[in-house]
Amino acid sequence: MTRQPHAFARTDRTRAGVWWWTTDHVLLGVVAILMILGVMLSFASSPAAAARIGLGDPFHFAVRQCVFAVIGACFLLGGSMLSPKGVRRAAFFIYIGAIAVMMALPIMGHSAKGATRWLEFGGFSLQPSEFMKPALIVLVAWMFAEGQKNEGVPGVSIAFGLYALAVALLLVQPDVGQTILITIAFGAAFFVAGVPLRWIFGMLATAAAGMTAIYFAFDHVAARVHKFLSHDKVDTHQIDRAQEAIAAGGLFGRGPGEGLMKRHVPDLHTDFIYSVAAEEYGLIFSLLLIGLFALLVTRGLYKAMKLSDPFEQIASAGLFVLVGQQAFINVAVNLNLIPTKGMTLPFISYGGSSMMAMGLTLGLALALTRRRPGAYTATEGLARAGAYA
Repeated sequence: MTRQPHAFARTDRTRAGVWWWTTDHVLLGVVAILMILGVMLSFASSPAAAARIGLGDPFHFAVRQCVFAVIGACFLLGGSMLSPKGVRRAAFFIYIGAIAVMMALPIMGHSAKGATRWLEFGGFSLQPSEFMKPALIVLVAWMFAEGQKNEGVPGVSIAFGLYALAVALLLVQPDVGQTILITIAFGAAFFVAGVPLRWIFGMLATAAAGMTAIYFAFDHVAARVHKFLSHDKVDTHQIDRAQEAIAAGGLFGRGPGEGLMKRHVPDLHTDFIYSVAAEEYGLIFSLLLIGLFALLVTRGLYKAMKLSDPFEQIASAGLFVLVGQQAFINVAVNLNLIPTKGMTLPFISYGGSSMMAMGLTLGLALALTRRRPGAYTATEGLARAGAYA
């Protein structure tokens, strides 16, 4: 009897076969687990979220999240099959498109909770800034790498210009949380690019001055900081309910679908999905969830640091920092470690824009960290990279 060849044998030179054997399976597996957990938790949070806003279908959000997860997986797989040149090209067009939509938001955007961040069409809300983030990181990494070659390209200046434009449009919405997030990821890319320490200190000082200015310029930012620092003197209903839900879960949780405190948590299916996970599945599950994100980021940064090409190294490191920092902010808000900020937990929180953009982000990161036998060695990469003046 003839033995049938494996679908993805090492000798398989099809595009799918090459992709399978060159993509990091640990990173791919962690992302798949997070997506599955996100769908599972959407079924836990959907009934309570639907009841809070009067929807007749208790699984309205869960069904939509399943669809978003499938689309997000397509973005992930499609992005991870790109070449480095394809990653740069995709980032360029995505950045241009996202910036164009962000410019149009003050005129045709949908406003909610005092901010205009979404474009609505056909019952679906699109948040262009979610897609702008990974595209920005890839483009600034490209510019930093070009600047290293000392061929007359003002890479650093262009990178800062792209970043400044994104920040300006975010603050118009306003969206201070996303501004902080892309600033941290931009700073990580800046650091990985190997710039002189005086530039790093200069950027840190500028960021500190910028945050101070934002505090005084935006009343809602000052109010949230005041709430965080004066917890016993002001109304903190949202974070208090989330804390109660987390505490109620104990070590092993109440059980799937048995959460009671979650019904009183605002935005339980989006910004505070972590509190739902903690109540129904307990501390052990919560730590496992955090551990998955930690594994994703540390493994991703390890793979990034082993790359020899400057662009691939800077871009992939920035993308993994972007995902890790967003997860950190969401969990820290749920645990009352930082002032409240509406930010999704990657792959876990409900939201189409978030799910698709995170799929795209890690798809591009996986594409850049794929093994490429034809790539030049680390010594050759250092020789090509040059150094900043």
